[in-house]
Amino acid sequence: MIKILAGICLSCAFSGVSLGAEKAPWQAEWERVVATAKKEGRIDLLTSPNPTYLQDFHKAFPEIKATDLAMAAGSQARVKVLAERRAGKYLADVEVGGPDTPFSILHPAKALDPITPALLLPEVTDVAKWFERKHHYIDPEGQHILLFEGSGQAYVAYNTDLVKPDEIRSYWDLLNAKWKGKIVAQDPRFPGTVSQGSRFMFNHPELGPKYLRRLLTEMDLVLSRDNRQMVDWVAGGKYAFCLFCRTTEVYQAMKQGLPFKLAGTYDLKEGASIVPVTGAIGLINRAPHPHAARLFINWFLSREGQTAYQKSKIDFGGADSLRVDIPKDDVPPEARRQPGEKYLMINKPEWFDMTAILNLVKEALGEARQK
Repeated sequence: MIKILAGICLSCAFSGVSLGAEKAPWQAEWERVVATAKKEGRIDLLTSPNPTYLQDFHKAFPEIKATDLAMAAGSQARVKVLAERRAGKYLADVEVGGPDTPFSILHPAKALDPITPALLLPEVTDVAKWFERKHHYIDPEGQHILLFEGSGQAYVAYNTDLVKPDEIRSYWDLLNAKWKGKIVAQDPRFPGTVSQGSRFMFNHPELGPKYLRRLLTEMDLVLSRDNRQMVDWVAGGKYAFCLFCRTTEVYQAMKQGLPFKLAGTYDLKEGASIVPVTGAIGLINRAPHPHAARLFINWFLSREGQTAYQKSKIDFGGADSLRVDIPKDDVPPEARRQPGEKYLMINKPEWFDMTAILNLVKEALGEARQK
């Protein structure tokens, strides 16, 4: 009987039906939000193109049509939205995507409302359900850009025919003279996965600027901006290691049975970074459908919504929700946070400024050319 009642109560949270005569304050507000959202009948998102989790949202709330406005690349779509706002057109409700764009574009333009007051469901507000028993925000105020994903990310992939697992147990192993000229890396002067990786190395207490400088000056790195090319080179044996390769291409190569491996979050003694690849959410102000926006945010951050999000990322390298109370079977072992392992949360407001890192990179590459 207890299990049956628990299931009924869970459905009440989304349907707005109350079993008891007296409602908790959150429940009365939730029912009002749901009823008004259904009248609005629509929500417009800035997210990745055609996310499959919207199918789950439609099943939960068929009365509300969810559309994706981000038909262009992430930053381009957000810049377009700001241009429309300057023209008096307020078209977007919620931002769901990588953390860099809302932090560098939407937040400075004051286009985001605090998301904290929009969180209603107890299973969302209960910090015990989340990694490190707290909600992680990346904006300086700690209330506008909420992280919901934190995949473990190591930045080393290698050819298993050329490198034995015990030869790469630390980032410092990459400085072995044996690997000089045998490492291809994404060019750190341009944005991408390498920005996260260089932040990790630069700010890690066991690596730091000294390590990053030695890597760039001593190892004759081959730099590229083409992720697929780098993966092909390493999988084909032209190079032994790939640094900062995008995980999508890495996982595709591994699925094809190529001699390729991504160092897992548990393989390197310095641990790994926690990366919200597409795992930040924000509430856009002056939203055309404010109640549908609040409803969506609560559904998306719920156990049901985050389970759907994880499943939507299976074919894109996987993603590990910061919710700790949902199954992780859909998260590849390499990306899954492991109990007891070391992780560095690199998306801190004070670490987004890449000036010091880019200056070091420029100097180090200049030194390398002179050798």
